[in-house]
Amino acid sequence: MPYYGYGFYGFDVTYLLVILGALICTIASAVVNSTMNKYSKVRNMRGMTGAEAARQILNNEGLYNVQIECLNSNQGDHYDPSSNTVRLSAQNFNGCSVTAVGVAAHECGHAIQHATGYAFLNFRSALVPVANIGSKLGLPLILLGVLLSWNNVLIQIGIWAFSLAVLFQLVTLPVEFNASARAVSKIEQFNLLSAEETGGCKKVLSAAAFTYVAAAASAILSLLRLVLLFGGRRRDD
Repeated sequence: MPYYGYGFYGFDVTYLLVILGALICTIASAVVNSTMNKYSKVRNMRGMTGAEAARQILNNEGLYNVQIECLNSNQGDHYDPSSNTVRLSAQNFNGCSVTAVGVAAHECGHAIQHATGYAFLNFRSALVPVANIGSKLGLPLILLGVLLSWNNVLIQIGIWAFSLAVLFQLVTLPVEFNASARAVSKIEQFNLLSAEETGGCKKVLSAAAFTYVAAAASAILSLLRLVLLFGGRRRDD
């Protein structure tokens, strides 16, 4: 039988999936902010900035062509494969904290993935266009299908489109975990941090990874809700 989504007194019980997803993301955000803030106040013993750590890792890997740029904000650290550029937030570019080195090394991990043709990174890059389309058109197509006398074709296309955005979140997980593993490996290999500082760095990267897990879990729960509400349902004649 189709699922109509209503429990006690007409309450749509599938909203619990939305609430659970939001709760997971909130907890993840709190954990990463707390951990990063803690270790952003811990100056590494070598006094090395994030930019210097990134340059050393990249040079030691022979990636002299990868540039390092400072963003005009304290957020947005990322690696841009289209221009071979590691972009660091101002506090991580100039900062000498354990967090700054860890984040910089993580973004260098993505640069190394790109240089070595890491399969999951290539797959994620290929998914970007369709995932963007899916995230933008999935829900509108489902709503349009409902408005057009419960047009099941449009509804199913909308669900599949949204599924592409969920797939992107799932593929992101191995990419991020691998980049963090590479970061820790290079930090230890090149002695960028002491053993104690590396322990703190691992906590920073683990907390950051938790946000990606939370985002994926939230996306899966949202997809499950859409499937429960619309996947097998037909308009009553």
